[in-house]
Amino acid sequence: MNVQVPLRSGVDDKSGLIRLVKPEDIQATFGSKCIDLVSGPLGAAVLSFSDEFFASAINLITPTPPIQKVGVYTPNGAWYDGWETRRHNPNSFDYVTIKFGVASGQILGVEIDTGFFNGNHAPAAAVEACVYQNAGDELADPSKDSTVEWDLILPIQPCGPSARHAWRLPQTTEKAYTHARLLMYPDGGIARFRLYGIAQPVFPPGLDTVLDLASLQNGGRVIAFSDQHYGTASNLLLPGRGVDMGDGWETKRSRREGHIDWAIIRLGARGTISKLIVDTAHFIGNFPQAITVKACDFMGGGEGEQPDRKVDAWVEILGPQKCRAHYEHVFEGDALTESGKAWTHVMLTMVPDGGVKRFRVFGTRAV
Repeated sequence: MNVQVPLRSGVDDKSGLIRLVKPEDIQATFGSKCIDLVSGPLGAAVLSFSDEFFASAINLITPTPPIQKVGVYTPNGAWYDGWETRRHNPNSFDYVTIKFGVASGQILGVEIDTGFFNGNHAPAAAVEACVYQNAGDELADPSKDSTVEWDLILPIQPCGPSARHAWRLPQTTEKAYTHARLLMYPDGGIARFRLYGIAQPVFPPGLDTVLDLASLQNGGRVIAFSDQHYGTASNLLLPGRGVDMGDGWETKRSRREGHIDWAIIRLGARGTISKLIVDTAHFIGNFPQAITVKACDFMGGGEGEQPDRKVDAWVEILGPQKCRAHYEHVFEGDALTESGKAWTHVMLTMVPDGGVKRFRVFGTRAV
C-alpha cells in the first residue's frame, strides 16, 4: 500500500512553537492535563503497518517502559521490546496506523521512545492523524481509504538512540481525532509511542443514562496524587480489571503514623453519584487498610486550575471503609452521603498506603 504524507498541517505552528520536552519534564508537562490516547489497555489498536520483520508494532502501545533481554534472539534476529522493521527500506518511511482508545481526542503532545534501540533506532519520525468513522466496523483502517484526509501533527523530527523524545504542540488541536499514523524515516526501531491529549467522549442523548463518570474513556483523568511509586494513578480509570498488580495504582510503604495516600480525579462530566466501586484485584498482601472518598463541585475556569485537596470545598461522600484483598468493593444507597448533589471532582484516599486496581464513579450527568 502506498501511503502518502499529508500536505496540510493540523497544528498551527507558524511561529515554530512546537517545543522539545526533556524526558524528566514529560510527566510535569502532560501528566495532569492529558492521557495517552493510544494506550493499549485503554483500548487502542494497531490496524496496519508497513513492516514488522524484527519486532511487532503492537509493542508501541504497551504502557510500561521498554525492557531489554541481552543475548536473546528470535528466528529473525535479536529480541527487542518495540517495533523494528527491515533494513534498506525502498520507500521513504515505514508506518503504523493506530486507532485511539477513546472515541476521539484532541492532541497536545507526542512521545517517541527509542529505548534500547542503538544502531538500529529510527533516525527520524513524524506523526499524522485523521477523523474516521465506519459504523459497520470499528477496526476499519483509514490507511486503506483513499478519501481520508490526514493532518500532519508533528513534522519530521530527529530521533537519537535509546532515548525518550517528546514534543509539546503550541496548543491542543482544535480538531478531535480518532486515528494516528506514526511515520519512521526511513526504517529501524521505536520502542514506545505516546500521544498525549484530552479525550472527547460521545455521551448518549439525555441525562438519565448511568455512566462511569471517572472512566478515561468518558473523559475522566487523574490530575493530582500523593505518590505512584509502583503503579501510576491513572491506571485507576482504565477499563477492565487488568492482568496483575502492575496495571493498578500502588504507592510506596509509609513509615509515619497518620500517613495517607490520595488521588484526585476530574470527572469526565459534572454529575450526581449513585455508586462507587473500589477494586483491589491482584493486590493481596499490599491492599490498603481502608479507603475514603470525598467530592467537590469546583467551578474554577482558568486553564490548569484544579481544586487543592486541603480546601473546605471537599465533602466526604463515603466514610472510612475497611478493605479486603483482591475484591471489588461496591458502595451505593445508604453507604453514600450527600446524594443528589452534583460534583466535578472526587478524591480517593488510601489509609495508610497500598494498591488499588480500579476506581469507578457511577452516576448521571448534571446540567
